[in-house]
Amino acid sequence: MALNLRQKQTECIIRMLNLNQPVNPTGTANEEVYKILIYDKFCQNILSPVIHVKDLRKHGVTLYFLIDKDRKPVHDVPAVYFVQPNHSNIQRIVVDASRSLYDSFHLNFSSSIPRLLLEDLASGTLNSDSIHRISKVHDQYLEFVTLEDNLFSLSQKSTYVQLNDPSAGDKEIEDIIERVVSGLFCVLSTLAVVPIIRCPHGGSAEMVASALDQKLRDHLLSKNNLFSEGGGFVSSFHRPILCIFDRNFELSAGIQHDFRYRPLVHDILGLKLNRLSVPGEKGGMKSYELDSLDPFWMANGSLEFPEVAVEIETQLNKYKKDVDEVNRRTGGTAGAEFDGTDLIGNTKHLMNAVNSLPELTERKQVIDKHTNIATVLLGEIKERSLDTYVKKENDMMLRGGIDRNELLGVLKGKGTKIDKLRFAIMYIISSETINPSEAEAVEAALRESEVDTSAFQYVKKIKSLNVSLASANSASRNNIVDWAEKLYGQSISAVTAGVKNLLSSDRQLALTRTVEALMEGKPNPEIDSYLVFDPRAPKSSSGTSSSHLKGPFNEAIVFMIGGGNYVEYSSLQDLAHHQQPVKHVIYGTTEILTGIEFVEQLTLLGQKMGLGSSVATSSATH
Repeated sequence: MALNLRQKQTECIIRMLNLNQPVNPTGTANEEVYKILIYDKFCQNILSPVIHVKDLRKHGVTLYFLIDKDRKPVHDVPAVYFVQPNHSNIQRIVVDASRSLYDSFHLNFSSSIPRLLLEDLASGTLNSDSIHRISKVHDQYLEFVTLEDNLFSLSQKSTYVQLNDPSAGDKEIEDIIERVVSGLFCVLSTLAVVPIIRCPHGGSAEMVASALDQKLRDHLLSKNNLFSEGGGFVSSFHRPILCIFDRNFELSAGIQHDFRYRPLVHDILGLKLNRLSVPGEKGGMKSYELDSLDPFWMANGSLEFPEVAVEIETQLNKYKKDVDEVNRRTGGTAGAEFDGTDLIGNTKHLMNAVNSLPELTERKQVIDKHTNIATVLLGEIKERSLDTYVKKENDMMLRGGIDRNELLGVLKGKGTKIDKLRFAIMYIISSETINPSEAEAVEAALRESEVDTSAFQYVKKIKSLNVSLASANSASRNNIVDWAEKLYGQSISAVTAGVKNLLSSDRQLALTRTVEALMEGKPNPEIDSYLVFDPRAPKSSSGTSSSHLKGPFNEAIVFMIGGGNYVEYSSLQDLAHHQQPVKHVIYGTTEILTGIEFVEQLTLLGQKMGLGSSVATSSATH
């Protein structure tokens, strides 16, 4: 059975809303109880993409509030709390209980509550004589945001900067790794699967894989573990593979412009939690939801923008034809004499027409929504020449460089400051070797457009380090690595790895190609050095190449540390659907970033290292 993260998370949330009682097949509790829902900002973001207001009503939630808002007492009603386990939330719960705001408190924490906080909760409610109001305390292991059936984010901000910050100490790095591991553990426990874990050597990917392996091992030792239904040691055929990567594995995917509908909407219009706002036809802003309830979005998200425009036109013509058909059937025949049989026929057509109205109205709303979105996108594409950026970036990646005049022509042409900065960084990443005079001309063009060059300088520095690494003999290479890791944190592990291979001839991302090879499980020089962890196997055999650990696998979870994007998500979904038989790939990341947001993180790292010009970063987005 295919893993469906959205469905599993929704089931857990519904059970929580029904006071953690079993729900019947209709998805509601056997006993209807009216209740109040209290959440924090983080858990509001978890709920928002999977539960709509009408769903809350269906499950008896009559009122819902943020925990830090002032609230009046509501007696004789239970309150369901869904919050992160942190000190401020515990303090607030104690205050709420001491004020007897609600009849009973059902506390649900998004991840496992640490013992110290549990003790604070117990002593706080005991001291205020309100412990009897606490009905239940649950660890829900839901600390991740599911945006689509196969897409999730841990919503952990600025992980890339934190992991690559040259001033970050071991303790800070360990804390970040622990947070990522905790989030991934929540995902796996919601899916109730113990995967086989693969990752490249070194860097944060290995740190997360190793720590997650240990956390799963420790948890599997407990009697009532969250994976007990998974049974014993089962073959790889029934277990997914979890492939963990670090953003540095393929920097370009976080920076490049893309012309497919889903990445374009996210990058240009700022899709957040499946919602976006765009200017309406008659002025003002219009807000839209783009999720699994929108059939056009689900069917056409991975198409190139021009194909989407054609599809909108096709859908509109089909809609008009269907409306004409309804009008023709219900309008009667002009000039025909009236008799009883015609009345019966007309009544039948009228009933059919009435029944088809809601469906036609819904279709029209979807068409109008995407017409409006596509119109706004088209305006941005023309104004910024985004099609040129996409084409030239792809050419650079395929050819490993670009003609100097073409390069400078783009940088002096249309586009925002960030568009130009992204293009310049793509030039650095795609070039086999860096021509100093060319790089200087690029920097001069950026400065001319008043762009902060910190991000450009940062990537150039990392790239030149990697080039010198590759050419140095092994004796001096260790010294460079030591020095570079002291100076640049984790990131030495790779702007590099396969610059030649960043895009294969069919424009497949390196990430997608690697995941395909890991799922196939055949010998392949690109992945033969990848580490293997099996939390269900004895510790001594983990990391070795037992045949069952190599696959093939029908299901994969791909996780990107340091920020993911819809470019990678779309690429992996294409891979899954074009396989025979169809494979299943879930994509997750520490946070989903637009190209602008990721470049801002690179800019910050450049500034921390004293690189680049002193133009304010905020101006770079204009």
